[in-house]
Amino acid sequence: MSDKQPSLTYKDAGVDIDAGEALVQRIGPAAKATRRRGADADLGGFGGLFDLKAAGFKDPILVSGTDGVGTKLKLAIDTRRFADIGQDLVAMCVNDIVVQGAEPLFFLDYYATGKLEVESAATVVEGIARACKESGCALIGGETAEMPGLYAKGDFDLAGFAVGAVERDAILPKLETMKAGDVLIGIASSGVHSNGYSLVRKVVEKSGLPLDAAAPFAPGKTLGEALLTPTRLYVKDALAATKTGGLKGLAHITGGGITDNLPRCLPDGLDGEVDLSAIAVLPVFQWLAKEASIAEAEMLRTFNCGIGMVAVTDEAHADAVIAAFGGGMRIGKLVAGSGEAKVIYRGALNL
Repeated sequence: MSDKQPSLTYKDAGVDIDAGEALVQRIGPAAKATRRRGADADLGGFGGLFDLKAAGFKDPILVSGTDGVGTKLKLAIDTRRFADIGQDLVAMCVNDIVVQGAEPLFFLDYYATGKLEVESAATVVEGIARACKESGCALIGGETAEMPGLYAKGDFDLAGFAVGAVERDAILPKLETMKAGDVLIGIASSGVHSNGYSLVRKVVEKSGLPLDAAAPFAPGKTLGEALLTPTRLYVKDALAATKTGGLKGLAHITGGGITDNLPRCLPDGLDGEVDLSAIAVLPVFQWLAKEASIAEAEMLRTFNCGIGMVAVTDEAHADAVIAAFGGGMRIGKLVAGSGEAKVIYRGALNL
């Protein structure tokens, strides 16, 4: 009779290497579909390669960004709706680098979970690949981490990393060209995007509505479906706007809203004067404000309120910039200020 103990395996400890390999095989075609000039390697190497010379750059500056999707991910997990959360991840990264004039070149993702569910993970990564393709950047690698005991059953987390490039003389913002009277153009958002979801979830809890109930602000959709509307990808439109010759700056309106983000692309001595009555507030924001009696100032500091990006241009190029984005709202102008740039609000939001 042997007293030898059974041999433990990594799988016994909760990590399934075969599942990881199955995921790589599943997402391979989606990643390959994102190939572009400069990125020709397949998934599976230790590092992702990119050839700047092949991409056509002459005097490039690299621009990088990283982000996640916050607690919007919790809504996706609770509703088991994973098809679009990958777009949120890509958008939060590439929208951040395009506002500096950079063309996104490649993207990497990080997917961490307690136990890898290949189907769910593949759905997420396939969404990442679709958004990368739409933004013109290659999905050249990533990491899947299976960490039993660290995440609750069914939970996972996402992070994304984007790298872009811009010719040295085309970097935004062009602070030295900005002057009082320049036009502020608001570019519409698709919804809440990926900021403020801890407050969104509190409002949903306060409302008493289940996520599968009809959305009060979006006919034909459930509440969960409406709140998971993916973040708009601005890359192609923003790059087109840079070719108008009059774009001076762009601000991605994320956490902190217009209040905190617009000053990031303005020089000292110039303030952004914003007419709140000119903003087409989306119904989701009206519902959130009314349902929880959220003050206007709090709405403006937490949410995009219907404006996902703000462009700064001169009057002569304003119409061309609006056309490049497929539409936009004249929401204000630059005015003389003192010290650090800030936002001055006029009027009131239609809440």
